[in-house]
Amino acid sequence: MIVLGARYGKYEGKLVKPIPGHNLSLATLGCLILWIGWFGFNPGSELAANENIAYIAITTNLSGAAGGTIATFVSWIKGGKPDLGMVINGILAGLVGITAGCNQVSIPAAIIIGCVSGVLVVFAIDFFDRLLIDDPVGAISVHLCNGIWATLAVGIFGENAGLQQFGVQLLGVVAYGAFTVATGFIAWMALKATIGIRVHDYEEIEGLDIHEHGQIAYAGFSMVDEAPSSEIETKL
Repeated sequence: MIVLGARYGKYEGKLVKPIPGHNLSLATLGCLILWIGWFGFNPGSELAANENIAYIAITTNLSGAAGGTIATFVSWIKGGKPDLGMVINGILAGLVGITAGCNQVSIPAAIIIGCVSGVLVVFAIDFFDRLLIDDPVGAISVHLCNGIWATLAVGIFGENAGLQQFGVQLLGVVAYGAFTVATGFIAWMALKATIGIRVHDYEEIEGLDIHEHGQIAYAGFSMVDEAPSSEIETKL
């Protein structure tokens, strides 16, 4: 996101301008499909049909449910109304949060992990917006922040929980983070300097469904008429 830059019109100085999704019903359906898929991801990671599968499914489900529930109430308190987008991200955050320790944390711990994930994702989304880092679907907040939390939670609630295990988990977070940031930055900067990683502003405004596929996927959703032609510039 730092190398690519924000979407056209997302920020004006320090002002954050929300760009809402076109269909919350499909977003909710996508969340439910992912939730179901997590039962293949976490229990399937056992690579065997044994008694652990049922337990992993329970901890996974409880954490996702807790994350969605808590995100609902936190967004409700913050914004005055429950935010469906935050509910969706809360569920996904809970599922991410339990993944690292799904086979070894207790049932109450799984619920706690999900609750913390639900709170974390709501505030993380606001935090990255304040840093002017454009994250269209909250993926950084869901996967990065709660991936870190998931890894550290093993040192808090796992079978070998304790200061030593927490230190090992923290070392893993730092090591993987450093490697990913370094290699990712080099790779994306190389692409940016060669073939490019960004479309023209007019293509972004009119929609890649038109320019990449020659079809209008969202009729009536174009922002072309809202942007003066003088504002449409080419981003290198």
